[in-house]
Amino acid sequence: MAKDKKSIYFCQNCGYESSKWMGQCPACHQWNTFVEEVVSVKPAAPSAGRASGSGRARLTPQSLSEISLDQGNRITTGIGELDRVLGGGIVKGSLILIGGDPGIGKSTLLLQVCRHISDRGIHVLYVSGEESLQQIKMRAVRIGQFRDELKLLAETDLGDIESVIEQTRPELVIIDSIQTMYNESVSSSPGSVSQVRESTGVLLRIAKSMQIPIFIVGHMTKDGTVAGPRVLEHMVDTVLYFEGEKRESYRILRAAKNRFGSTNEIGVFEMRAEGLAEVTNPSEYMLEGRPEGASGSVVACSMEGTRPIMIEIQALVSSSNFNYPRRTANGTDFNRVNLLMAVLEKRAHVNLSRDDAYINITGGVRMSEPAVDLGIVLAIASCKRDVPVDPSAVVFGEVGLSGEIRSVSMAEQRVREAKKLGFRKVILPRASMRSLSRMKEDSEMELLPVSTVSEAIAAALKR
Repeated sequence: MAKDKKSIYFCQNCGYESSKWMGQCPACHQWNTFVEEVVSVKPAAPSAGRASGSGRARLTPQSLSEISLDQGNRITTGIGELDRVLGGGIVKGSLILIGGDPGIGKSTLLLQVCRHISDRGIHVLYVSGEESLQQIKMRAVRIGQFRDELKLLAETDLGDIESVIEQTRPELVIIDSIQTMYNESVSSSPGSVSQVRESTGVLLRIAKSMQIPIFIVGHMTKDGTVAGPRVLEHMVDTVLYFEGEKRESYRILRAAKNRFGSTNEIGVFEMRAEGLAEVTNPSEYMLEGRPEGASGSVVACSMEGTRPIMIEIQALVSSSNFNYPRRTANGTDFNRVNLLMAVLEKRAHVNLSRDDAYINITGGVRMSEPAVDLGIVLAIASCKRDVPVDPSAVVFGEVGLSGEIRSVSMAEQRVREAKKLGFRKVILPRASMRSLSRMKEDSEMELLPVSTVSEAIAAALKR
């Protein structure tokens, strides 16, 4: 093999590299994931700032007091749900990775961002390696009118893309997608582990050196993660996941990593013929079509960042004909459901050992906050006893192993959201009453504090 080339083995799952092939990856412990790639090693041209001798640039560290924070370093996208997830807007010089299943709406969302930003006179460069310019225009015509501040480029060579960025100096760059880009210094094919990693490194240098925010579109693997090495997520500043069922019209945008904001916020969108529309009140969507007077249905309140969201928790408990009852959880953690059922049996004396149990959170969302524990418990108890919960009631609270109902954060915001949606009764932890001093005098809301699972069942299922 030539001296300027070497063969390296990469793990396709996590990006671990080795000089020899191995059956099991020592980093992620997956089997048969190593692939061989021939990587060209080309000497890098010396830059002006790293020239040897007396002409070398002098680097001077700065103290925190010497660094000024520019309050205008964020660019609002014009899409409130996206700004919420990003932490208030796009930070200049940031590298943002957005992933999702094929056809989920990633390119549509970013094209709408380009439209809103270019309407304010901000120059945007949209680089596509998967679609031609005519295909992009067909989608753009469906979305609406665009100004000339948006420039389109169909190219996959990062060297040419970097030259265009240096010449045009856009204020925002979209790369769709990173798996189609290639760097000439790496001899492997586009989409390979080494190409994805090196291409992201080039884009990271462009973003930081020129203070240009860059969006990167990434494909998803079958297990729901961004394709490519795991180091890709460590290199970028923000990782966004676009989730949703293709058969459903609603999409959820989550932040798995965000150096400039919270990772607990979510954005909800609805896919329409003209593009993605914001869902400003997700609670109404989650509760749409909720049955009234049916046992096993409970409305719980969960917090996603600073936003309270009402969700319907459904439970179906039926006698099992087999020795091992079947347990299924959709939208929440399966092990957590088993734990809560054990608490019900031990602390509230609800016999579930011979029953199949099916738990579902409607709307296709996934909730992991402990505050939904009480809703799951009451839904199971309601179906088991075939007694419906008051349809005007909302519940929230964490359930402990001793059967106690523990307090949760932001209780007042949850109660106010319930009142805004027309609910008149709230079953909540007794320990959370201390933070509801102003809501206690509200005659429109009936607060029912509970301390144990048995008290909560008695308050929710009384006729």
